Amino acid sequence: MNGQAGRPDDNVDEPVEPMESDATKLATDEVEKSGSAEQQQELSELDTLKAKADENYDNYLRAAAELDNVRKRAARDIEAARQFALERFGKELLAVRDSLEMGIASADNASVESLLEGSAATLKLLESTMQQFGIDEIDPAGEPFDPELHEAISMQPSEDIEPGSVLMVVQKGYSLNGRLLRPAMVIVAADS
Repeated sequence: MNGQAGRPDDNVDEPVEPMESDATKLATDEVEKSGSAEQQQELSELDTLKAKADENYDNYLRAAAELDNVRKRAARDIEAARQFALERFGKELLAVRDSLEMGIASADNASVESLLEGSAATLKLLESTMQQFGIDEIDPAGEPFDPELHEAISMQPSEDIEPGSVLMVVQKGYSLNGRLLRPAMVIVAADS
C-alpha cells in the first residue's frame, strides 16, 4: 500500500450491497404484506371454524342431555302406567264388592229369592264391568274344539254332538282384548 488514504479502491474487503431499485422494494413489500394478509385470513378462518366447532359441540351436549331427560321421563311414565294401570278397573270392581258385602250382611233377614236376585244383580254388575274393560267370556258349548282357546280335560262319547266338538264347559274361559287370559276347560265329544 502506498499510504494514500481515502481512495475508494482501498476498501476492497468490505462487501458492497447491490442497490435495490424502488420498484423491487415495492414488489418485495407487497409480497410480505400479502403473505401476512393471507396468514391473517387463514387465522381468521381458523378462528371462525373453531367457533363453529365449539358451537356444534355445545349443541351436541345439549341434545345428549335432552335425550337423556326424555329417556328418564319415559321410564318414569312407564313405571307410573304399570303401577296405576288397573286403577280405573279397581274402582269399578269396588261396586261389585260393595254389592257382595251388602248381600252377605242382609243374608240373615232375607229370603232365598231375594238372595238369588241380589246375586244375579251382582253378577250382572261384574259382567258389565268386565265388558267395559275388554274382558270377554269364552263359553264354547256346542262349538268345535279349538286348542288355542279351550283346554280339554277329558273326552266323552255323545250321540247328540258331533265328535270333536265341546260337549260340556266345566269352567268358562276369558280373553282380554282378544288375548287369552284363561282357556275354557271343556269335555270334548268323542265317537260313540
